[in-house]
Amino acid sequence: MKKITKILCIAFAFIMIASCATVAVSASSAYQTYTYSMDGYALYSPDAYTAAMTVDSTYMGLDVPIETPGDLITDDQGNVYIADTGNNRIVCLDRYYKLKFIISDFVNEHGVSDNLTAPQGLYISSDRIWVCDTGANRIVVFDRDGEFLNVIDEPESSLFENDSVYRPVAIAVDDYNRLFVVSSTTYQGIIVMTEEGEFTGFIGAQAVTLSAWEIIMRRFRTEEQQEQQEANVSTEFNNIAMGDGGFIYVTTSSIEEDTVAGAITGKSKDGTYMPVKLLNTNGDEIMRRNGFWPPAGEIDYSTRETDDITGVSTIIDVAEGEEGTWSIIDEKRQRIYTYDQNGNLLFAFGDTGTMLGDLSSIEAITYQGDTMLILDKTNDNITVFERTEYGNILMEAIAAENDQDFTTAINMWTEVLKRNSNFDAAYVGIGQAMYRNGEYEESLQYYEAAYDTENWSKSYQEIRKEWMSSYFLILLAIIVVIIVAIIFFNKFIKKVNTKAATSGGKRTFGQELAYGFYVIFHPFDGYWDLKHEKRGSVRASIVFIIITILAFFYQSMGQGYLLNPEGYFSSIWSQALGVLVPLFLFVLSNWCLTTLFEGEGSFKDIFVASSYSLLPLPIMIIPLTIYSNFAISTEVSIISFLSTVAFIWLGILIFFGTQVTHDYTLGRNVLTILGTAVAMVFIMFIAILFSTLVGKMVSLVTNIVTEIQYRI
Repeated sequence: MKKITKILCIAFAFIMIASCATVAVSASSAYQTYTYSMDGYALYSPDAYTAAMTVDSTYMGLDVPIETPGDLITDDQGNVYIADTGNNRIVCLDRYYKLKFIISDFVNEHGVSDNLTAPQGLYISSDRIWVCDTGANRIVVFDRDGEFLNVIDEPESSLFENDSVYRPVAIAVDDYNRLFVVSSTTYQGIIVMTEEGEFTGFIGAQAVTLSAWEIIMRRFRTEEQQEQQEANVSTEFNNIAMGDGGFIYVTTSSIEEDTVAGAITGKSKDGTYMPVKLLNTNGDEIMRRNGFWPPAGEIDYSTRETDDITGVSTIIDVAEGEEGTWSIIDEKRQRIYTYDQNGNLLFAFGDTGTMLGDLSSIEAITYQGDTMLILDKTNDNITVFERTEYGNILMEAIAAENDQDFTTAINMWTEVLKRNSNFDAAYVGIGQAMYRNGEYEESLQYYEAAYDTENWSKSYQEIRKEWMSSYFLILLAIIVVIIVAIIFFNKFIKKVNTKAATSGGKRTFGQELAYGFYVIFHPFDGYWDLKHEKRGSVRASIVFIIITILAFFYQSMGQGYLLNPEGYFSSIWSQALGVLVPLFLFVLSNWCLTTLFEGEGSFKDIFVASSYSLLPLPIMIIPLTIYSNFAISTEVSIISFLSTVAFIWLGILIFFGTQVTHDYTLGRNVLTILGTAVAMVFIMFIAILFSTLVGKMVSLVTNIVTEIQYRI
């Protein structure tokens, strides 16, 4: 018995140890890392960065704690610099986050004691520390040891507004010591100066958004009224960062939310109304926005949030990492969004709370090698995020891609997919590596997995070029055969219609079908003979309706990848309802209306004329659907245009068919068509109301019967 008890105790101990180990392994971080799909759905992924530690003032070795810090930056040695705004100083830490020195008081160039006043922005060049001394409206320059060098005062230029206040809050310096300064009260763009403080101009001014009413009213105002009217000024920037190659990242949070939301929803590749931009030294916007969604922070900003945080992201800082990656921070959600140089979202993470890794008031971001540092203004500390194994593999894949080592890139992206099968950018990365290796057919399946139609089109274009060069003569022969077949078909139809017009007597079913091709090209004569000469029939009309339904059904199933990347299709019953319901509503509404307004067409006449008008749809849709399987992205717009032409053609035929059928004048026919549209809406409303009432009555009767059964 004792032996059995001992065995049970040992087994219980092993179970408890295993349980603890399981809890430790499965312990979740303070946030969920995710990306976004093409459809805007969050796709959870492994953590690319995990919080390693929090560095507070005590850990730094500061006697006076940091208060409301304004900026954070590192240098090429890994030293960390903090703009301690509340204490009017700059704190310099070594790479291990221990205090090296403090910049606060100094003797200026006039030999007078001076001090920093609420510094907010920092930049570290190869030999200098550039400080935006915001409270004193100036820039103060120190060497890398913290020794004072010079002061750059407010620039002088007639381009500044007379009542404007120069208030530098962020600065970046290029290799030629040109200063790019963000002033929180300057709307003309980024201020550009020499290292001596000589003003050279503005770059990157934001676009002004005007409503349609404002645009109209400005045309009628005099110059005096324009001057008295409140000026529409461009939006100011809030931060700046210097990237590799001398390109400049800038952020703004002052663009109207609706404008930013519209640009995100429209998947705009233009940076005009984006909260983060990449500028060259001339101020031209050069950021690549080739991802599924433009780099703007949160995408599902209206429905994904579980708390009261809604609306687009409030972007307040940007930092460039390794291999052309860059990150922005969202003050509203306390999140970090990281992108590659093509604008693909690599990962997003962050949240509020009290766990390690949670933030209260995110203020700045910077990189220290492969480590990410986040400045928390409320807690007055730095959170250190270290890159995980997944993050390292992801960075190795990007590095191989940048080095054009495509074999390694494929292998590394495959490793990424092993850890995160939801990561669409990995599929795209493999596809691009295969494309550059000339493996065009193999790349298609990876682009399809990520619904990347643009790159898919590039690969397919190469495949199509090879195919056309190999089968050019066969392709040419097919085109000639199709053209000849169309010519002979037109001659045959013309012959049949001529015979039917001259023979008299009862028309055959084939002649009734053939007459549809005459009607769509000669609407006035065609609809007149359709009604008065009985050239058409109900049975032919039904055939045209069936053909139209089948054409739409084929379109839903047979469209090429570029027009239907997700492979959606509708049942034939859905297509039948999509054709029959509008057709029936139009015929019924038009008949009801024209009965009251002296229309000469019967219900049958209206039905036949409307059904014959459908013929352009299958004529255009079927060949366009076939062609869509061989089209590339530049040809999709042509397919869409021709599809639109088919519906415009249908509308023209219905318009003139109604006019000829009822023998209306042009003006009366316009009113009749408008009235028919209103009647269709009214009938739909009545039908919906009736079906709703019937449903409620059925529910009521069902509840009564159920209640009686329980009572009995």
